[in-house]
Amino acid sequence: MLALALSLLISALGFLRSDWFISIGYGLSISALAVLYGFWWFDALTWVSMLQLGLLVFYGLRLSSHLILRERSSSYGAELETSKQRSAGMHRPVKFAIWVTVSTLYVLMSWPAAVALSTPTAGSAGVMGTLLMALGVGLEMTADLQKSAAKKRDPGRFVQTGVFSWVRYPNYLGEMLFWLGNFIACLPVRAGWGSWLLAAIGLVCIELIMLGSTRRLELKQAQRYGSDPQFEQYIQTTPVLFPFVPLYSVKRLRVYLG
Repeated sequence: MLALALSLLISALGFLRSDWFISIGYGLSISALAVLYGFWWFDALTWVSMLQLGLLVFYGLRLSSHLILRERSSSYGAELETSKQRSAGMHRPVKFAIWVTVSTLYVLMSWPAAVALSTPTAGSAGVMGTLLMALGVGLEMTADLQKSAAKKRDPGRFVQTGVFSWVRYPNYLGEMLFWLGNFIACLPVRAGWGSWLLAAIGLVCIELIMLGSTRRLELKQAQRYGSDPQFEQYIQTTPVLFPFVPLYSVKRLRVYLG
């Protein structure tokens, strides 16, 4: 309940602008929750759990700062104005429902770190999980930096270089790997079924949200770049989300959130 109260407090930024519920409020909530777990179970900290919490803090702060800087860029001006108009037209009961829902989700997503601290045990899964988290946030950070640099050079062109030559949406892949690693890191723990259920719900929800985000961005890019022959060649030869997996579209996906 304390974790939920903290998440609700920080996510309330969304009442200033609705997209902040799932952007800046998201990143700051994850960082704050990781700090809370560290203080609450301070005596149970191990080097693996400290690394796990540190990655959660870094992930949240990096995401929030990236979003803030993106809003200040000239290439994001049109989308920023659309976001402000959408927020102004959203009714307060809808905002309240989003606020409570996403705040709860952030607690569930971060809950594996609390599970790992509540009953600490040694195991290779903890190390593997944190390494996967590091790989995920590294991939996401690389994708964001490469995309920002490419958009500065040519704002009207799609990005297909660097990690975007591996998959079309590497930042979403990085996020999926990050949260999968966070869940794997708590697998050695002998926790109650309730804790495992909460952790599993958080993992399934964020993975489905990332699939939905991939689908939505694919549709958006098809409208924007569909007439470009180079873009058509790019989407036919580059996997949509998973490297070396010949899956080139999720437009017809039926199981997703967001």
